[in-house]
Amino acid sequence: MKNKTSKVALISIMIFMMSTVMAFAEEVDIDQVNADKYGALTLIPPLVAIILAFATKNVVISLAIGIMSGGFILNFAGINIFYTIIQAFLDLVSRAVESLADPWHAGIILQVLAIGGVINLVSKMGGAKAIAEALSKKAKTAKSAQLITWFAGLLVFFDDYANSLIIGPMMRPVTDKMKISRERLAFIIDATAAPVAGLAIISTWIGLEVGLIGDAFNSIGVNENAFGVFLNTIPFRFYNILILAFIVITSCLLKEFGPMRKCELEARRGGKSLADGNELNKKISQEHDDLEPLEGVVPNIWSAIIPIGTLIVGALIAFYYSGYTTIMAGDNNVSIEIMKNAPFSFEAIREAFSNSDASVALFQSALFAGIVAMIMGASKKMFTISQGIEIWVDGMKTLLITCVILICAWSLSSVIKELGTAKFLINYLSDSIPAFTLPSIIFVLGAIISFATGTSYGTMGILMPLAIPLAYSINPDMSYVIVSTSAVLTGAIFGDHCSPISDTTILSSMGAGCNHIDHVRTQIPYSLFVGSITILFGYIPAGFGMPVYIVLPVALAAVFIGIQIFGKSVDVDIEEELTQSNRSIK
Repeated sequence: MKNKTSKVALISIMIFMMSTVMAFAEEVDIDQVNADKYGALTLIPPLVAIILAFATKNVVISLAIGIMSGGFILNFAGINIFYTIIQAFLDLVSRAVESLADPWHAGIILQVLAIGGVINLVSKMGGAKAIAEALSKKAKTAKSAQLITWFAGLLVFFDDYANSLIIGPMMRPVTDKMKISRERLAFIIDATAAPVAGLAIISTWIGLEVGLIGDAFNSIGVNENAFGVFLNTIPFRFYNILILAFIVITSCLLKEFGPMRKCELEARRGGKSLADGNELNKKISQEHDDLEPLEGVVPNIWSAIIPIGTLIVGALIAFYYSGYTTIMAGDNNVSIEIMKNAPFSFEAIREAFSNSDASVALFQSALFAGIVAMIMGASKKMFTISQGIEIWVDGMKTLLITCVILICAWSLSSVIKELGTAKFLINYLSDSIPAFTLPSIIFVLGAIISFATGTSYGTMGILMPLAIPLAYSINPDMSYVIVSTSAVLTGAIFGDHCSPISDTTILSSMGAGCNHIDHVRTQIPYSLFVGSITILFGYIPAGFGMPVYIVLPVALAAVFIGIQIFGKSVDVDIEEELTQSNRSIK
């Protein structure tokens, strides 16, 4: 009996110890372990992808090789290079499948395809041509065309994906007519996507942002309203605000610099842009520029307003419904009471949007908009329902390359995360920091991580739990913590805005019908220019405690002066006059 009891006790102890070991094993941070193990090697995948993207101008191949380089590092276990290469290839396939299997990613792919179908239906119904003609009457100059595009980008504030996919196809015929380069159009679309969605108080971004802020303050035992902190950070989102101002100033002055100026001068003269001659760009341009309605169809502006309006309004309703059902099925009593007592109040709408599933909501709205467009076309005898479905599917085909690139970008983000690239960067760069430099360093660190990884969400998730406790430990004054918090949010958006592996950057170039790498190459100098002013005239003065009502106007003035110094006119007539005068002087 004693032996039996001893055996039972011994087995129980072993099971307990094994379960304890497993529990501890589960808590191991694989990202951190790999960051410590591989060190600087963790930077290889994003660097390979970025360098090859610039060198080859083929983003799919660049991303694929970048993914395989990460798989090679993770699977290298000896001198058998050939076997490791095979494992790296299999790793690429596995990550691609896993990326597409993720419900969030699948929803994004479906919404991209569905929106492509809607745009094609609108085109064949004559709506796109009618809109282009109507906007062309208002956009009588290159200046007004760019400002209208900028304003349209502000209107689609609720989601960066929706912005990129809607504004590009709608405004491209107008900007083409005004001889504005595709690179410039892609820049305006990109700069009004993530920067605007990141600022909006009701958007698909706010749930993540407010949630991360709240968790960070809870971790240090500070009771602060997370949404209140979010609102207080808005004036300090210097990069977001300054990049929007940059578009307006350069559009009004018609001044550009760097590769963008070359593209604009070529477009104004009716010559080839930097993107012309590229087969991918030609294919995208041909497919998207097919705006002619079906034979016998008279262009009507309502053929665009109703489907696109359905898409936008439907998206807002879908966001609310998705968030509402999530809240009511959850255990957050405060949010549930808000929904019960005042379901349509501002606070309720904010809560609903914060808890919505953007990937599903946008697919729902795009699918519904497609159905509405088909019914409209069939009722007006433009086509049958069967023909409408064919047109819808044809529209999807134009964005298949976008879906391929997105899957590759997600797979690269996966291997970068597993390698611990971001953790390595943080560990390497976050040593002892003077108080006034912390907001600037956080911004730079966020910009580097988001540029290397192509994700603002991931960057926020990594930095926010570190930045707020660090800022609070250096200076517990809430204004200082708010400035540091804003640096996380806007630094993360820097990379999302200009990284070649960012999904919004990819969608912006595709929506504009512009070669992806040429889009990146032309907008990076602008992003670096605004980013430098953000640091020098934004976060450094704010780090010293200078009030925002002084910092922000000074930063805006610095943008204006910088454009005047570095920018040169893209007005062809003025440019030719200057050239002739210079020749006469000589």
